[in-house]
Amino acid sequence: MSHQEPEAKIFACSQSVHLAEQIAKHYGIPLGKATFSKFSDGEFQPSFEESIRGLRVFIVCSTFPTADNLMELLLMIDAAKRASARHITPVIPYFGYARQDRKDKPRVPIGAKLVAKLLETAGATRIMTMDLHADQIQGFFEKPVDHLFASTIFLPYVKELNLEHLTIASPDMGGSKRAYAYSKFLNSDVVICYKQRKEANVVGTMELIGDVKGKNVVLVDDMIDTGGTLTKAADLMIEKGALSVRAICTHAILSGKAYEKIEDSKLLELIVTDSIPLKKESKKIKVVSCAPLFADVMHMVQHNNSISSKFLM
Repeated sequence: MSHQEPEAKIFACSQSVHLAEQIAKHYGIPLGKATFSKFSDGEFQPSFEESIRGLRVFIVCSTFPTADNLMELLLMIDAAKRASARHITPVIPYFGYARQDRKDKPRVPIGAKLVAKLLETAGATRIMTMDLHADQIQGFFEKPVDHLFASTIFLPYVKELNLEHLTIASPDMGGSKRAYAYSKFLNSDVVICYKQRKEANVVGTMELIGDVKGKNVVLVDDMIDTGGTLTKAADLMIEKGALSVRAICTHAILSGKAYEKIEDSKLLELIVTDSIPLKKESKKIKVVSCAPLFADVMHMVQHNNSISSKFLM
């Protein structure tokens, strides 16, 4: 009797069900059944409603606030470990706490490192994520990390726009490496914004390094939170003579007055992935799904195939 390798199973935390369903659909299997019991005080308990013994289990969960999302993922990993799953891969399209990747002042935590330890302690055997705030976060893990780039889905979109005088821009110095990678692929110029923050989420002053006059600009960033930096950069570029300004941001956190800022800004379009579900629709926001990318890579991981073809940059 030939031994057939068991197919993987895909499960979702409660806030990432829609994305997980899309991933499972592209993968070609139904989403696994899991339930979440809630106690009256708000505590919850996940439960796998089908056998996962000896299988590879993918648990899809973006760890955006509240912290319940991260706790849910940890409990599901622990449940999978205790249910004898062979491989447990948390699929974390948006890796929360990634902005806390170093001590930028005394007496603060390194949150990204703590989350990495928590995931491994819970029982994760491999991590899959996309566009980490800092690439070095991969080094916080002792387990393999598949770090996917959303550029594989954004670059074809930008190419289809067929923009003349295209210029790629980074809204800050930290994102210059990402901007250069995009510009190399698209054979375009690069401009960088230099900003000084008054405090977290508040931009003080902003200067432009490079020329945008007569250019169609595409700003590239890994996330958009309050939208302050991007909208300020877009307005500054139009002021400096840019023909149009679009923005590409992998993770649409969009907290506070972000939606209003985007609507009121000179941004023509904001292109994001569905790593975080949008709180509301906006005519300026275009969502490009990351589900096919994750499904393809999960398939490759399950069948021990190389995933390097999925990296455009």
